[in-house]
Amino acid sequence: MVNLSTIDLNLLHVLAVTLEERSATRAARRLGVTQSAVSNALARARELLGDPLLVRDGRGMAPTPAADELLPELAAAMGQLRSMIEHRRVFDPRSSTRELTLACADNSQIADVPPVAAALAREMPLARLRVVSIDYLVASGGMSAGGLDAAIGVHKRNPGLRVAPLYRDPTVGVVRHDHPIVGQRLTRGSFPRLGFIDVHIPLGRPGRGHAMVEQALRAQGLVRRIALVVPGFAAATMAAAASDLVAFMPRRVAVALGSHLPVRIVELPVKDLGHEISLAWHERTHKDPAAACLRKVIMETLRAAGGGGCDEAPQRKRQQRRHDGGGSGGH
Repeated sequence: MVNLSTIDLNLLHVLAVTLEERSATRAARRLGVTQSAVSNALARARELLGDPLLVRDGRGMAPTPAADELLPELAAAMGQLRSMIEHRRVFDPRSSTRELTLACADNSQIADVPPVAAALAREMPLARLRVVSIDYLVASGGMSAGGLDAAIGVHKRNPGLRVAPLYRDPTVGVVRHDHPIVGQRLTRGSFPRLGFIDVHIPLGRPGRGHAMVEQALRAQGLVRRIALVVPGFAAATMAAAASDLVAFMPRRVAVALGSHLPVRIVELPVKDLGHEISLAWHERTHKDPAAACLRKVIMETLRAAGGGGCDEAPQRKRQQRRHDGGGSGGH
């Protein structure tokens, strides 16, 4: 049996961050320590666990199978420990220096993150918002694996996952300004003459949003001839601006990118084609006051609703109201 009193908990924290970053240099930067300190901790972790954990792979480091199996459990344990300690301290958003991690695709990175970051800077001026991709979310084991405080996107309700609606984003077409075929609308008759740009976001594979669009098109007897596949909407818009290809994307990101690129938005021949965008977080962070503040800022900002700040006293009053007879949901 392992003697827990001989294990340095800080060693486990350094190990978790190093496995997430897959780089001693990036882990040191994130932890605010020297690279040699991270390397020494990694050597001690290897001895403790009897496994190389990370091995050289080109310019980076690749986790061993044992490390891949360990990371979700380690991250969850560290997240629970952090939440336990944070929850028992009086939370002051003005003085909190927490790093909060938000996962989202590039459409939300472009259209949603800027106003959220500005609002969070007002509520938690000393905190740091870290935005990661959907690739990171999938590769790291999802919201349950730890290390993530919230995610914006198209979500299904799963055990341990809380979901709150944010907004509905209609799907539109994007073409270059002087497109020779497409006018103000993308007509059914133009489909066979056009090439389309497909966007595969999670690990280079079609996601839920892609499946919804394809299902709606097939129901109307429409088929896209895919000429180009890219991993994000920014690349899709730039390709549409430089060719006769047509890109489909959420209206919010099309509007944001259209203000910088020579493209225009066209309506689709399929009615009510859009995505229900929501905020998701895991049960393990539900009572974490810093994560709750981030969620509150995101909801109020993206729902275009006003509201108060993230101070501890109002939060406790809301929790008391829910306990006394209020509803469910919230942050």
